[in-house]
Amino acid sequence: MRVENKVSLVIYAMGALGGIISGVLSANANLGYISGLLLYFLTPKVVKTIIKDLPEELKDDRALLRKSVWGFLLFWFYFTILVYNIVLPQQPVLYSNQSLLYNATKG
Repeated sequence: MRVENKVSLVIYAMGALGGIISGVLSANANLGYISGLLLYFLTPKVVKTIIKDLPEELKDDRALLRKSVWGFLLFWFYFTILVYNIVLPQQPVLYSNQSLLYNATKG
C-alpha cells in the first residue's frame, strides 16, 4: 500500500475516533467538540508514530495538519452527528391529533 493511502486511513480513523468521542461527550456537556479539536492537533503525532516511512514533505506537523483538515473534518462531523443521535433518547412528540403518527399510534 502506498504511504499516502496509509496516511489517509490513519487520518480518517482519527476523525472517526474524534467524532465518536465528541458525540458521546456532547450529549452530556458542551465540551465534546473541544475534544475533537484537540484530537485533530494530535493527529500528526499519531501519523508519525504509526507510519515510519513518511516522505520528506509530510514529516512537518504543519504540512500534515494542512493536508488532513478536510478528511478529518468530514469524518469527525459525520461520526459526531451519528453518535449524538444514537446516544440521545428520541421520543416522538405528537403536536396535532390530525398527524399521521397520531392516527397510527392512537387511532
